[in-house]
Amino acid sequence: MGLFTKKYCDICGEKIGLLGNKKLADGNMCKDCEKLLSRHFDDRRKTTIEEIKQHLAYREENKKAVANFHVSRILGSYTKVLIDEDAGKFIVTSLENWVASNPDVIDLSQIKACQIKIRDYRNELKRKDGSGNEVSFSPPRYEYEYDFGISIDVDSPWFDDIYFTINDHRVYMYGSKEYRELERQANEIKDTLLEVDRAVKRDETQYTKN
Repeated sequence: MGLFTKKYCDICGEKIGLLGNKKLADGNMCKDCEKLLSRHFDDRRKTTIEEIKQHLAYREENKKAVANFHVSRILGSYTKVLIDEDAGKFIVTSLENWVASNPDVIDLSQIKACQIKIRDYRNELKRKDGSGNEVSFSPPRYEYEYDFGISIDVDSPWFDDIYFTINDHRVYMYGSKEYRELERQANEIKDTLLEVDRAVKRDETQYTKN
């Protein structure tokens, strides 16, 4: 009986459709409200109704930060890091119309660490024997694919990690021209974020002393 009880969203009050319930620590949320959460927010099931409401208030306030964001530097070619050097802020997005998506605007001073994470995927190559069956080579042979990821540790009440890949498809050859270009982009993103972060924190320290 309880299985078919109508549920209502504890955030907006609307009725939750079939298979549309998103569980919270102490209640329920509809999928429309879930879409408003930050894409970096991943602890929904452990989050209370009140905490979700606070997070959505932050997301609403973030729209103002997006409107005031002025891009002065662009890093990457697929998923991009956009920097507003004057304001000391950055966003991460893969969208052309990024304003409409309300990406999180992060202070550069919130950066705690930045790492490159290259993930490799191994696939075994097979051959056909005399009967047409696929069998392993002896010794086994493999091909590898690579994803280039960036992990940014941030000091935020809503999430502590921003992870994204800078390639839109896996790279098939280690050391290839494409591999080296993505490696260059990854290093540029990491080095630039850490460099600008240090500069912002240095300026903040000098301002405090004065």
